[in-house]
Amino acid sequence: MVRSVQVVTPRREPLSRDRVLDGAMVVADAGGLDSLTIRSLAQTVGVGPMSIYHYVANKDEIIDGIVDLVFGEMDIPSPDGDWRTQMHRRSVSVRLVLRRHPWAIPLLQSRTAPGPATLRHLDAVIGCLRGAGFSVEMTAHAYALIDSYVYGFALSEASLPFNGPETVADVAEAMMQRFSTGAYPHLLQFSSEHVMKPGYDFGAEFEFGLNLVLDSLADRATARRTAPKRAHATRRAASDVVRMPLSSLPAPALPLCGNETPPGLRRRPPARPSGTAAPWRRPPSDE
Repeated sequence: MVRSVQVVTPRREPLSRDRVLDGAMVVADAGGLDSLTIRSLAQTVGVGPMSIYHYVANKDEIIDGIVDLVFGEMDIPSPDGDWRTQMHRRSVSVRLVLRRHPWAIPLLQSRTAPGPATLRHLDAVIGCLRGAGFSVEMTAHAYALIDSYVYGFALSEASLPFNGPETVADVAEAMMQRFSTGAYPHLLQFSSEHVMKPGYDFGAEFEFGLNLVLDSLADRATARRTAPKRAHATRRAASDVVRMPLSSLPAPALPLCGNETPPGLRRRPPARPSGTAAPWRRPPSDE
């Protein structure tokens, strides 16, 4: 007797916009943005190319979607906590996310149709700075400075010819052969005494620069908050002087020449009887 065997085929997840975008992230992470095409995306999600167009209109819409997914992975600052702590946490998170998705670095600020995660992130950063007392103008300065540093560092990190501390020595040693002739003494010293040291990690520089940026912003914000108070105190002191009676003002100091007695200390000559000549005047001679 022959028994029939029923083969159960695993049920494939139905195609959706979320699945299309998740597949696009996989393609971009594996081969960069240039590798992302409708055909490569269709192969990744296991459908025909024309099926993709039921969920996205074109490649630009796909890029808008996966950039929004990248923003969705980043920590957003809380308006209730200390702004410096919150912005530090957010900046560290942004750097780590961009290490996973380096293709996204030049795209983060280029989209004209930002998604909800992008807008939520931008609003949270602005709200954190404004809640800390930053003016609108100072918020713009701080946001631009922080993101310029974080995105710039992420781009530098992604462009390095080595990947992590374990590969630095091999790459640096080959490069040092090009400037070991003595023509580049400063570069040679820097490489041999710093880069070639065991455990060198370019990523460790991130914290130093980030703390420098945040400390500078904190100092500037404090100076701006205290400046109006100092100006008010100065104006009040000046108005108090104007209201002082003249008799209470100190006499101006006059320069003295030689043994000259100050005007306030000069002695008047003693009074003399009427009709007598002053002792320093001689009466006219009879001769």
